Amino acid sequence: MAHAKLTGHHLVTAEKILSHPTSHNIEWHDAAALIVEVGSITEGSNGRYTVTLGDETQVFDRPRGKDLNTQQVVDLRKMLHASGFTLESIHD
Repeated sequence: MAHAKLTGHHLVTAEKILSHPTSHNIEWHDAAALIVEVGSITEGSNGRYTVTLGDETQVFDRPRGKDLNTQQVVDLRKMLHASGFTLESIHD
């Protein structure tokens, strides 16, 4: 997958999502900005967002604070992996 349109900030966010152990300081707006560049995100009612990456679609609740919770990071990591994103691929 080509990552040509990803900025340095997007790459940092992707790295945080893909890294182990799970990061606890990934801001929702940073993750949403990354998703816009590599997939799609639409806001629904009640603070719910439909995220599509590759062939996968999931619904996420907007976090109560500014950061994603652990399960949201894990779910996004799985979606990124399924779309061909790995730590190695974002550094190519």
